[in-house]
Amino acid sequence: MKKYRKNILVVIVTIAVITITGCDDYLMEKEVPRLSVEYYGTPEGADAAAIAAYSYMRFGVGGENSNVFTELGNDLTTGAVGAVGYPTNTYDNALSPSTTTHLAIYALWENHYRAINTTNIVIGELPKNEKLTDTERNAALAEMCFLRAYFYFDLTQQFGKLPLALEAEYGVRTSFERAPVADIYRAMIGDLRFAAEHLREKTSASEKNIGKATRYAAAHLLSKVYLARCSAVTEQRGQQSTDADSALYYARMVIESPNYKLQENFSNLWDPNNQGHSEVVFSVQFSTDLIYNGGLDAGNKSHLYWCAMYEGLPGLIRDIANGRPYRFHRTTNRTMFDLYDRKNDSRFYKSFKWVWYCNRAVAPSSANPKGLNIGDTALYYSLNPKPADATYAYTYTQWNKDDLSKMNDFFPQLIKYIEPNRTTINAQGGVREWVRMRLGETYLLAAEAAGRAGNFAAAAEYFNVVRQRAAWHDGEVKMSQYWREEGGEYGNTAGTFDEIKVSANDLSALTADQFVDFVLDERGRELLGEYMRWEDLVRCEKLYEYVKIRGYNPEATYIQPYHKLRPIPQQHIDRLIPSGPVEEEQNEGYY
Repeated sequence: MKKYRKNILVVIVTIAVITITGCDDYLMEKEVPRLSVEYYGTPEGADAAAIAAYSYMRFGVGGENSNVFTELGNDLTTGAVGAVGYPTNTYDNALSPSTTTHLAIYALWENHYRAINTTNIVIGELPKNEKLTDTERNAALAEMCFLRAYFYFDLTQQFGKLPLALEAEYGVRTSFERAPVADIYRAMIGDLRFAAEHLREKTSASEKNIGKATRYAAAHLLSKVYLARCSAVTEQRGQQSTDADSALYYARMVIESPNYKLQENFSNLWDPNNQGHSEVVFSVQFSTDLIYNGGLDAGNKSHLYWCAMYEGLPGLIRDIANGRPYRFHRTTNRTMFDLYDRKNDSRFYKSFKWVWYCNRAVAPSSANPKGLNIGDTALYYSLNPKPADATYAYTYTQWNKDDLSKMNDFFPQLIKYIEPNRTTINAQGGVREWVRMRLGETYLLAAEAAGRAGNFAAAAEYFNVVRQRAAWHDGEVKMSQYWREEGGEYGNTAGTFDEIKVSANDLSALTADQFVDFVLDERGRELLGEYMRWEDLVRCEKLYEYVKIRGYNPEATYIQPYHKLRPIPQQHIDRLIPSGPVEEEQNEGYY
C-alpha cells in the first residue's frame, strides 16, 4: 500500500464568540470574553462550545440542505416543479465534485467539520482541568461525544470514507487521509457509548438545558449506528455479529425509559401547538424571537418544501395557514398507491392535506351557480377519477398516475412541517423544532434489530406497537376518505388494528432480503418525509434497486450504482498538496 503525505486545511472555529441557538432559556446571548483555548476546558467554556455546536445542526433545515440530500431521488419522494431538475433528483452529470448549482455539497462538508472541530477543542481541553470532578468532566465530555458522533454519522451516510478528525486543529494539518468507513463507525460507537453512559437523564421546558441531548438521544442514535453497520450486505463497515443485539439493547433503553411515550393519535405528532411532546427524543431548536434564528427569512424552512400550489384557484388566495406554495417535493406513485393499506392504516390520510377551504368568496356565476363562501371546500384531491355525473362547486383534482408532470404543481401535500406561526404570507423562516429522533422510530429500530437477530416474536411486538397507533382506533371518527375513497362503511367507528397487525409467523416466513423490504416499507409509512429515506435505502444497499430496477422513481433518469455516495467536494481535494491518487481522494464514479 502506498504511503504519502497529504495536506488538508481544516476549518478553524473561533468559538469564543458564540453562535446563538435554540430556545429562549437556552439561547440567551452571553458575554463571553476572548480567552485562551483553556477556557473551553471549564464548565462555562464547554457549555459555550456546546451552544455553538448545536447551532450547526440548524444547517439541515435552514435552506435546501437536508431535504436535497435525503428527500430527492428516492423511491417515495421526488422533485416537484421547484426541484424536478435538481441533480440529486435526476442523478445527471451536474451531480459532480465541483457543482454549486442546486446542491450544497461543500456547504454540508464545511458546516459539519466546523462543528466537529468545535467538539474536538473541548474534548482536548477538559481532561486538563484538575478542578473538575469526574462527574462534571464526564458529563461535559459526553455532550461533545454525542455531538461529534451526530455530525460524523450525517457525513459518512452521504460520503462514505472521510477524514477522521478526533483532535482539535488550530491551523493547517499536513498528514490527513480519508479513513476507512469501519474506522469511522468504531469512533462513532465509542463516542455514543460514552455519551449514553454519562449524559443527563432528561431535559424539560423548565430547565436551562432544553434542546440539549440526553443519554436517551445518544442511545437512540447508537441503535441507529449499529443498525447501519449491520445492514451492510457487500460493503465493509466493520460489522460485527453482535451489532443487531447491540442495536436492540440501546433501542430498548429508550423504549423502557419513563421519559417517553407514543402520542396516542398519529395526527398529534404534527400539531404545531404540540411541540416538545412525549414522543420527542431529540430535536433541533429554533427561537420564536427571530433575531436568534438569523432574521425573518432564517429559521426552520421545512414548511416551504412540501407545500403545493393552491393560490389562484377559485376561492383561494395565499395566506399563512395554507403556506407558501414552494412546490419542492411531491410523492411518487409508489407512495400514493402501493405503500399503505389506505383503508385501514390511518397514517396515509393523516399524513397529507387533501382539502383546502375557501378564503376568498366567489360570487355565483353561470359556470358556478352556487359560488363559494368562506369556509366552503375550494380544492379537493382524490386518487380516484371524478364521477362522470358529479358536479362540484370546488376544484376536484385527481392524482394523475400516468402523467406525473401534471402533479408537479398540484398535489396532496405532506403536513408534517406546516408552519402557522410565520409573521407574513411570504416569510420563509419558521420557528418549529426539527424533530430528529422520536419514539416511533425507536420502536422501528428495535423491531428491525430483533428481526435481524432472528427474534421474530420481539420484532412483531415492536412493529405492532407502531401499527396499533397507526390504525383507526375504536370509537374514532374516521376521515371522510375512509368511505369516500376506500369503500368503507359511512359512520363506522370500529378499530382497524386487526387488519394491519403483523405476527411472528409472518416475519419468520420472509427471506432475509424480504425482511429488509418489509422494514423499509414500514419505515416509509411511519417516517415519510422526515429526512431519512435516501440514507435508509443506501444503508440497506437498496437505492439503485428501488429507484431504477424496480422503477419506483422515473424522474431519477441517470442513476447508477455508484450514486450510493455523494462526490467528495472538489474544494476539499484542491487543498491537498500534494494529493494522492484520485481513486483515494474521490468516490467511485466521480472521476
